[in-house]
This record gives sequence, C-alpha cells and structure tokens, in this order.
Amino acid sequence: MNTYNVPNVIPDTALSVGGLTSYIQDLLEQDQQLRQVWVIGEVSSTNKHRSGVFFTLQDPQTKAAISCVAWSSQQDKLIQQPVAGEQLIVLGSIRIYPQKGNYQLTVWQALPAGEGLQALRYKQLRNRLEAEGLFAKERKRSLPIHPQTIAVVTSPQAAAWGDIQKTLRRRYPGLHVLFSPAIVQGEQAPGSIVTAIERVVRDGRAEVIILARGGGAVEELACFNDERVARAIALSVIPIITGIGHQRDESLADLVADAYAHTPTAAAEQVVPELSTLIAEHRQRIKLLNNAVHRRLQVSNEQLQRLKNRLQRLPIQRQVQQQQQTVSDLRHRLLQATSWRLQRETQHCQMLRQKLATLDPKAVLQRGYAVVRKDGAIARSTNQLQIGEELNIQLEQGEVKVKVIEISHKN
Repeated sequence: MNTYNVPNVIPDTALSVGGLTSYIQDLLEQDQQLRQVWVIGEVSSTNKHRSGVFFTLQDPQTKAAISCVAWSSQQDKLIQQPVAGEQLIVLGSIRIYPQKGNYQLTVWQALPAGEGLQALRYKQLRNRLEAEGLFAKERKRSLPIHPQTIAVVTSPQAAAWGDIQKTLRRRYPGLHVLFSPAIVQGEQAPGSIVTAIERVVRDGRAEVIILARGGGAVEELACFNDERVARAIALSVIPIITGIGHQRDESLADLVADAYAHTPTAAAEQVVPELSTLIAEHRQRIKLLNNAVHRRLQVSNEQLQRLKNRLQRLPIQRQVQQQQQTVSDLRHRLLQATSWRLQRETQHCQMLRQKLATLDPKAVLQRGYAVVRKDGAIARSTNQLQIGEELNIQLEQGEVKVKVIEISHKN
C-alpha cells in the first residue's frame, strides 16, 4: 500500500474558493482588452427571458463556445438579434459569476456577420437528403401496433434510458426490451449511433427501434444532424422512431425516421399502447357487443310476437276445412283417373288375348285341320314331297305316320 505524506502545516499562501474566484475576477474584468472586446461566432442556441436574451456563441472549427447575455435594457439597441444558426459579431465585456464559478460575455451590441457556417452546412445537407427522397412520406413505415420486442439506442448514463424503461414497464408490462448502448454527444457520437443501429438490425429480433436522447444545447445534439446517422436510419430494415429532447426545428434524424417525438418518454408512449387502455377498450367492445346482441334479440322477439298476433287473428279452422276439401277432391279425381285407366288397359288385354287365341295352332287343329311335318319341319307345298317319303301328321289328338303314294299338284 502506497502512503502519501501530508504536510502538517497549511501554507500561508493557500487561498479560499472565494479568494481564488476574486483573484480571477479581478484578473479578467480589469483587463483592458476584455473590458471591451469584439467576438465573432455562430449562434448555436438562444433562450429568451424576461431579464434578457441568453445565447451561446460557438466557433464552427474548434467547437469552442462562450455564454452570452444581452440584458433587456440593451436588447432593443442591438442591430441584429441573436438567431440560432446565424453568425454574429458582438461587442461586450467579460463578467465573472463567483456563485457558479463561470464567466459570461455581457453584450452591448451585435452585428450580422452572414449566415453561419454550421447552419449553411446543415441547409446544404438537408437539401441533398431531401432531393434523394429520404424525407418522403411514402418511404416511411408504420410502427407495429402491438410489438413484443423493441430496441432502444441511447447512452446508458442518459436519463432518457431510465425514462423509457419506466414508461414501457408502466404502459406495457412483459415487453422484451433490447438495449443497444451508444454515445449521443460529442465527436464520437455519430459513429457510435450508427454502430448501435446496425447491431440491432443484425440481431433481427426487434420490431421497432427507439433512438433517444434527453434535452440539451443545440451543439450537444449536433450528432443527430450528421449525415452518417441519417443514412443509417434510412437503411434500417426495422422501423425507427426518434425521441430527442429539443425545442428547435426537427433534426435530420427526425426527418428521416419513420416517426418522431419531442421527448424520449413521448417516443416510448408512441411505440407501445397502454395496457390499461387496451383492457378498457376490450371491455367497451364487449359491452357494445352485448348491447348489439340484446337489441337484436329484442327486435326478433318483437317480430315473433307480431307474427303470433297475426296468426291468432286468422280463421284457422276455415282454412283447415278448405284444405281438407281440396285434398278430398284431389283424392276423388285420382281414384276416377286410376279406375278409368285400369278399365281401358283391361279391355286392351282382352283384345290381345282374342287375337292370340286365333293364332294358336291348337285352335286350328280343333276345327279339323292337321299339320304335316317332313323331317320335323312343316310341309307347306307338294313340291317339297316325293312319292315314298314318310310324313308325320299332327291331329288334334295324337299323330300318325303315313307314306306318300301319290302327289297331285293342284293350284
């Protein structure tokens, strides 16, 4: 273990915080050059207050910034009012605030210095991305209605991450949340955000991505106007919603994203429905369905009752008697038709029987005729016979065998 030797006697030259601050205050405020100094820079943020307008001047190249204030008594005398994104030349003096331990430029006059470099670059980039169609509504996708897995891209140290978790747990318990950490401020932020988004896309489980950061000065949110971040959002196959806490115009990330909210909490609320609201809506639908069924049943019962009343008013007995008479008439007509058809067919059968009887060979034999057969075949002509042949003669009763002794050919 290393031990450091601490002197037992405090030097007489040691200063208190107040003493050190007073020394610095005298050093800066009594400096003739700092008591009346011209400063050129780009206005990165403004905040109007009843006591005056507070704004920040930033060096576009070195990113160095200084806080400025134009008190209300001096504000109307300014030739150019501070506007975010514009470049100013201001005249003022350095003032030290011991309570906060910081310094500020009290502005007496502000002159226009042309459009700020940062604002010009932002405008050019925005126009180029818009021309490529990255802001077009038709390319934006709808967020899933009931996502089961979402991803959050933000800093693990940011309050936004905690706010999002609380909001998601409160609104939609049981949701699977994937966290993809990223740096959301500074020069390394754009690359870190791109990497975090690509990580979620490769994983493939998330149905929607929340890109979030809490509020801050404009210069602290510059990473969300970076071209790399805008293109990473556009290339994502997973819908992205931004929740960046700012009050100025939409960032490029907001314009490219499928949806955006002004705060991380609002983004979380937009991504998932509130479970209690869903339950209330479900109960309302059940109530409406029950009411619809009840109304339908009531209408059907009323219709049934009307039919019953009509049925009771009809002369049912008379209708039944009429139907019985109709059936009796039809039965009588059917019996008559059947009897007539049977009689006609019986007569036809008798006629056929008589014709058949006249054609019966036995009937011919009964009248005294005989049938001559030669070799089993009926002999129909004397030309078929020869003297000496034996023939069979069939009589009404029995047969006789004879021999031909004479043939007489007569017509």
